[in-house]
Amino acid sequence: MITSRELLQAHLDAFNARDLDALMAGFADDAVWRTGTDTVTGRAALTELFGWAMANILPELTLRTLVVEGDLAACELTETLTHEGRTSAVPIAGFFRFRDGLIVSAAVYREGSADLA
Repeated sequence: MITSRELLQAHLDAFNARDLDALMAGFADDAVWRTGTDTVTGRAALTELFGWAMANILPELTLRTLVVEGDLAACELTETLTHEGRTSAVPIAGFFRFRDGLIVSAAVYREGSADLA
């Protein structure tokens, strides 16, 4: 059986490879993604969210720390974004819940703003 640690690593690997198909394969159909004041629900909406990000801000995640307990994972990451030739890096914290080998919910908290000026 695949562990929550392995599931999270597969999510990060697909995200960093900008492999939208592999990334979306890791989500339950009814997955919920929360970040800041935004909540995105369902695979179709998540595909749109991540597809836009991959095409426009070239995100990359670097794992700093990870704590796993059962079907839960909490991690500290650095997110690097590149937009219009400018690169910025911000610390983020992510909290993931897995069910049957898929992400069913995630809450991501960012230090500072992700607004692209």
